[in-house]
Amino acid sequence: MPDTYLIDLVCSSTGAAVPWERLQGLSAAGRPLVCRYDLPRVAASVDRDAIAARPRGMWRWRELLPLPGGHAPVSLGEGDTPLLATPRLARELGVRRLWLKDEAGEPTGSFKARGISAAVTMALHLGARAFAVPSAGNAGGALAAYAARAGVPAHVFVPRDTPEVNQREVLLFGAQLHRIDGLIHDCGRVVAEQREALGAFDLSTLKEPYRLEGKKTMGLELLEQLGWRVPDVVVYPTGGGTGLIGVHAAIAAAAALGWLDEARQPRFVAVQASGCAPIVRAFERGQDEAALFEGAHTCASGLRVPKAVGDRMMLQILRSTGGTAIAIDDDTLMDATRELARSEGINACPEAGACIAAIRRLRASGWLRADDEVVTFNTGAGTKYVEQLPPLS
Repeated sequence: MPDTYLIDLVCSSTGAAVPWERLQGLSAAGRPLVCRYDLPRVAASVDRDAIAARPRGMWRWRELLPLPGGHAPVSLGEGDTPLLATPRLARELGVRRLWLKDEAGEPTGSFKARGISAAVTMALHLGARAFAVPSAGNAGGALAAYAARAGVPAHVFVPRDTPEVNQREVLLFGAQLHRIDGLIHDCGRVVAEQREALGAFDLSTLKEPYRLEGKKTMGLELLEQLGWRVPDVVVYPTGGGTGLIGVHAAIAAAAALGWLDEARQPRFVAVQASGCAPIVRAFERGQDEAALFEGAHTCASGLRVPKAVGDRMMLQILRSTGGTAIAIDDDTLMDATRELARSEGINACPEAGACIAAIRRLRASGWLRADDEVVTFNTGAGTKYVEQLPPLS
């Protein structure tokens, strides 16, 4: 195969390695597999300034992505989203500086485009010819779009009460929409039961290794946009957890490559909804993994993940960086979503509102300091949540 800097895939729990050259799901231990790159060879081959001079887009970070050279990715122009300063909101919340990485402008309106681009690209490269995914909304729309781009079938399994725009988006791109009674983990179970009959490769969050690699590019861009400076705190809306894990992985890779002015990790904050907070509960109890959160409910559908495959990885990141986890109720997160729109002109998803509310609460408690530089994320366009927009009078 043509050249790649990817060495192999490693179990996130045991460290056992498996080849990357064939389709892989979870490790033998039932845990996520993560990519291991030859970083000394990357460092000898390319520097950060050379990457900055390339045409824009996620795939300019090619040496830190898995697809071998000479092969074209399945792409819709994802990546290179803005990092927005929010000075009025920073003053209101009481922190020195607040940045928002805005993923609303991605090809399918959310950060899911990054992970799905990488996952579809690699799965097709390794022989997959159809796809299936459980989704709370945005991942399903992204898979439908990228499968259409690649000219292959896709099956999207969603809870029946998934936001209507997300469901219609799946149909728009020509994928098969399967509406399930239950939550996203129930959809995941149905995918596992039906994928063989459908002839589809399962792209469930962290049940294959490459969605994480696409999400990692958010962190690489963030560092570049900050002048290769690491912020004090990263506040991330947490459902399945690939975004949080990916940003952490990006900073670790940049540090190993010698690209950072100061090689350290920020304090990570996982933000969940009070109605679905398995990571918060496990963190507060000192547990290494999170139990199923029974009766999960929240208007922020991206946070409605009652059992995440990457729970151990997230909890380890929070503890190793001196971070924390916090849950926000729906009324409060929606108030903060509207505040973000009115104070900064950003039409964000409710998941981003949860992060703004979390920053306020953490500053009031003293966990966040007045001199902290904080980065948070808007993971999707607010217009996808038409049910949450103000009614006409």
